[in-house]
Amino acid sequence: MAEENFFNLTDLSKGIQRGLAEGITARVFPGDQAMVSLVTLSPHAVGKIHHHPEEQWGLMLEGNGVRIQDGREVPVKQGDFWCTPGGVPHGIQAGAEGASILDFFAPARAEYRKAGHGFGQES
Repeated sequence: MAEENFFNLTDLSKGIQRGLAEGITARVFPGDQAMVSLVTLSPHAVGKIHHHPEEQWGLMLEGNGVRIQDGREVPVKQGDFWCTPGGVPHGIQAGAEGASILDFFAPARAEYRKAGHGFGQES
């Protein structure tokens, strides 16, 4: 069993570091067919509306906010999760306490396989 395939959410030394926007960072863990990204949002941080061809699932681990998806604003809290089909414009705004979100992408996003900045394509 290869140790490089095991991770812990609290180990900040692992994952590909990516700055998504002011107050929003991600640690990305790519696989061959899918990708996991742990996103941390500061209180009231706003992620720009963007889109990408990959399907995305999100799980609110901590905190709360508003998920903007296909023009709708949906309040989300700890334990909520959602699916964003490929190509659908979406974004997020953290609440007063900030948020942690675990995102899953399929297939893996090519631009997230290396450290960098930004969400991807803007709508």
